[in-house]
Amino acid sequence: MERDTSNVSLERRAYAIRRNALLMGEVQGQGYIGQALGAADLLAVSYFHALNYRADDPEWEGRDRFLLSIGHYAIALYAAMIEAGILPEAEIETYGMDDSRMPMSGMAAYTPGMEITGGSLGHGLGIAVGIALGLKRKNNPAFVYNMMSDGELGEGSTWEAVMSGVQWKLDNLIAIVDFNDQQADGKTTDALAQVPEAGRWEGFGWFAQEIDGNDMDALVAAFDAARAHSEPVPRVIICQTKMCKGVPFLEEREITHFVRVEPEEWARALTILDEDRPNE
Repeated sequence: MERDTSNVSLERRAYAIRRNALLMGEVQGQGYIGQALGAADLLAVSYFHALNYRADDPEWEGRDRFLLSIGHYAIALYAAMIEAGILPEAEIETYGMDDSRMPMSGMAAYTPGMEITGGSLGHGLGIAVGIALGLKRKNNPAFVYNMMSDGELGEGSTWEAVMSGVQWKLDNLIAIVDFNDQQADGKTTDALAQVPEAGRWEGFGWFAQEIDGNDMDALVAAFDAARAHSEPVPRVIICQTKMCKGVPFLEEREITHFVRVEPEEWARALTILDEDRPNE
């Protein structure tokens, strides 16, 4: 994969990811659109700036592994993989259908490029630790990225994995936390102790950065710093993102964890997105 170095180019990628997600959401009439729109920028930087992969060979042994711990974010990852050429654009209309390669919750057995079957929150980082340790022992220089949600920070298994990553000096492990402050039952910050998040990870021995996850400059700098960090410790990028980013009338909704959109609103959302399309 040839890296995009222009932020304008990355903005175009993020726009395409948002658009792909909206088109898939329209197929079902509902879904985890808020998360997909909010995470589009960090996915653009992941797939078009940071990750090493071959779109035509998702099983290439030298690839960086991108794990989606949060299985319900699958629509976001499909949107990114379609833009990356790993999945064909023609399959958008099959999203969530019987026999589709893009089920509503991510499943590794169904989808090329889907490294793990996520869903039960708190499992992904532990799997990432195991994969990163395995790559180390095979002298494979690939990185392991684990995209997780702020809701997973309330799972004890997450912090067991955090400690294990430090124990094994996994400097090839990069966690990406999508901190959109939304869970099914309300705000994440109402459920968790409100302490500086980066400091919490640093206390366990990780190299931690906390940034605006919808700021392309900040994302590029953080991903570059995570890969280049010289200490033998795992790394985490905590991305503060806005649910439904890019579609103001959806951003304003009180409940955005699972968005129900009226049939006529899909076209309105796409029109708004297209009006703000980055210049070629």
